[in-house]
Amino acid sequence: MPNLDVEVSTPDGAAGASLHVPGGPGPWPGVIMYPDAGGTRQVFREMGERLARSGYVVLVPDVYFRAGGYEPFSMDTVFSDPDERARLFGLATSLTPARVMADAVAFADFLDSRAEVATGPIGTTGYCMGGRLSLTVAGHLAERIGAAASFHGGRLAVADDPDSPHLMADAVRAVVYVGGAENDASFDNDQALRLHEAYRAAGVEHTIDTYAAAHGFAVPDMVTYDEAAAERHWTAMVALYDATLR
Repeated sequence: MPNLDVEVSTPDGAAGASLHVPGGPGPWPGVIMYPDAGGTRQVFREMGERLARSGYVVLVPDVYFRAGGYEPFSMDTVFSDPDERARLFGLATSLTPARVMADAVAFADFLDSRAEVATGPIGTTGYCMGGRLSLTVAGHLAERIGAAASFHGGRLAVADDPDSPHLMADAVRAVVYVGGAENDASFDNDQALRLHEAYRAAGVEHTIDTYAAAHGFAVPDMVTYDEAAAERHWTAMVALYDATLR
């Protein structure tokens, strides 16, 4: 199964990414996998490869490409080390809505240009910060996104945030799956209800589940990784894509 290092042309330069392609004859539906705030690293290459084995061409982009080369974060210490925490949040806050949107168009165009990728809508998924990006992109790219997933995503329906994904519900054409973590201040019960009401009012087919696990449950290098919850997330995500993108 090919795993390729690629570059995606964006308005702000070339974004590095890994492209994971199933073995055997294609084409296959395309998916953008957004990493958490720790950025692209080996664990996300492995996650992209795993999703590709289910029959999807997966693009895992370096969302921090504008920073040039940066030292990868160690996720078991980044939040306890003040300097590393500041570095991480500096990179995360550099992703303005305008940049996210420009990058999403470039990532979608890249997938559309690949012979391995089937014609039609693509999927998005994301973790933590990437979960918010996944739902944001579903709103901005409308009919280009057929399915959007978020796992332990934060700030998905913030009342006083003009860029909150729930405010884009009217533009969403994707089927949406949200897997939240229990006792997660970044996506609490109030946000879950607000997101549900926004999608319901807009007629968006959606599911919002709460996993009996901590924030970060799906990413293996997080100290809060939960194997049972992670396996449940893989099952839910593949079922979403199988039902909508094929």
